[in-house]
Amino acid sequence: MERTSKRRVLASFAYVLLALLALWALQTWWTPPAPEELPYSELVAMAERGELDKVVIGEETILGFRTGDETPEEPDVVGRRPPGITDEAFLGVMRAHDVEIVGAPAPDRWWVPLMYGGLMLVLVFAPLVLMMRAASRGGPLSVARGRVKIYDTTEGNPVTFRDVAGVEEAKDELREIVSFLREPERFQVVGARIPRGVLLVGPPGTGKTLLAKAVAGEAGVPFFSMSGSGFVEMFVGVGAARVRELFEQAKERAPCIIFVDEIDAIGRTRAAAGVMPAHDEREQTLHQLLTEMDGFDTKVGVVIVAATNRPEVLDPALVRAGRFDRRVIVDAPTVDGRLAILQVHTRSLPLAPDIDLLVVARRTPGMVGADLAKVANEAALAAARRRGTRVQQRDFEEAIDRIQLGLERRGRPMSDAERRRVAYHESGHALVGRSLAHADPVHRVSIIPRTIGALGVTLQLPTEDRFMLTRAELCDRICVMLAGRAAEELVFNEISTGGANDLERASETARQMVCRFGMSDRLGPQTFGRGAGLQYLEGAIGLSEHRDFSERRAGEIDAEIDQIIGREYERAQSVLARHREALERVAAALLERETLDRADLEALVHAPASRRAQGA
Repeated sequence: MERTSKRRVLASFAYVLLALLALWALQTWWTPPAPEELPYSELVAMAERGELDKVVIGEETILGFRTGDETPEEPDVVGRRPPGITDEAFLGVMRAHDVEIVGAPAPDRWWVPLMYGGLMLVLVFAPLVLMMRAASRGGPLSVARGRVKIYDTTEGNPVTFRDVAGVEEAKDELREIVSFLREPERFQVVGARIPRGVLLVGPPGTGKTLLAKAVAGEAGVPFFSMSGSGFVEMFVGVGAARVRELFEQAKERAPCIIFVDEIDAIGRTRAAAGVMPAHDEREQTLHQLLTEMDGFDTKVGVVIVAATNRPEVLDPALVRAGRFDRRVIVDAPTVDGRLAILQVHTRSLPLAPDIDLLVVARRTPGMVGADLAKVANEAALAAARRRGTRVQQRDFEEAIDRIQLGLERRGRPMSDAERRRVAYHESGHALVGRSLAHADPVHRVSIIPRTIGALGVTLQLPTEDRFMLTRAELCDRICVMLAGRAAEELVFNEISTGGANDLERASETARQMVCRFGMSDRLGPQTFGRGAGLQYLEGAIGLSEHRDFSERRAGEIDAEIDQIIGREYERAQSVLARHREALERVAAALLERETLDRADLEALVHAPASRRAQGA
């Protein structure tokens, strides 16, 4: 679309330039040369020499025609009538030398100004006519037409369920839609009615659009795609017209799938219309969409699929039974799902034989399909930067670090004192992390500064996806977070600002344990404070809370949080004190090599001996 617009702009400029050149050429070709301007005395001298054949006397000028001129209709010379000279004197000279005297003006060529006027009209109105014709064909001024993308899945290589991974539950839900589009008579014979609309709900990047394309590809039907924002324009009534046009095109090519991405752009609830002024154009578009969804017959074979990551803002009339009555959750993938997604995105990559995508999947908790596609691409770019021919495991490690931690800051090296403090800080995290029974295994430790602001990092690799955490696991996490601060105090007998983020996360985890999870022995199994944000996929949108407890209870909550933080900080100090020699060895190795992996860490701390401290 952008390339087409550029072509049209260039064509318009070329047209205007050619029109101006044509106008200049015509004017140059048909405009006669201007007559030579002479003084009055020279005109008289020419008459006395017999060089003038005729003169035309006007109010201010005198036009002269030479004797024997090949173009007798065009004047050759022109002179001004000077004040004080009477016409009788001039006429006497002309008569004495047999010069023809004409009092009327020379005949004018009436067709020249008419031609110039016609050219100007063409120059002005021709672009308008062309733009109006382009508008009628759906050009850039066709505001009544939407930017509908039509994919014919019967040609080329359509997207199928084989290209979608990590969302098996959603694929199972949508296979029924595919069966209806392939074999509608199997459903019609028993009187079954396929849902008019399917709403795909999930965080950004989970593959909602890809799933809709896969449904069309599996069924082998046309796929109409349009964004919700593409319906709404500054002109009132355009959105409703685009909705009508979209459904008309779909009915002509049925069976097919209509996909509306980000439907919340036009389907927001109208409940707040009395509180704040509503957007009339958006409401008209929504009304037209509701009408169209009620008006078409499901036997025609048109299925509407919409996607959103904000289902809580949709109008109830849009998601009621009979419209978008089926909701498919497309959530973030599990570790097995991430592994399947990585296998899809690495099909075309030349992978090294020893590559382990399971390690990559375990290192990327919380990432969705779009993020994993970026990881695969960044790994390929890392291999190209080192001029390799195959993508290796270290390329994936570099890609994940680049996405999660930022670039390495080699241009601003730390001082020796800062590097030493950071080395002990990260060694504290690593030692406590590998010494606690419920902590995730340590994968890698580094003291290379990153652009996100981290001076060092200790990466822990979860062994599996967790959907709930025990109190012991949360306590171990807090202990690992506080271990860096504890190591600094143990070695330097002084603390620094390097553990600010650790303290923030530890404090928030302890507060959640007390206020949300009911993990306080003193306060018991109850929650304190209600989230004021909207709920979406079991996660709160909005950070504000409604306080539903007294000042005395607030003091008890603070005391419980203080107790958890203090207890875990003492436990981290105890573990590090027992492993002081290992702490020194790991810090020294970090200062020398800057990065240690799990095998290096185990070799340095002598794992069999240190495992006895797990119960600490």
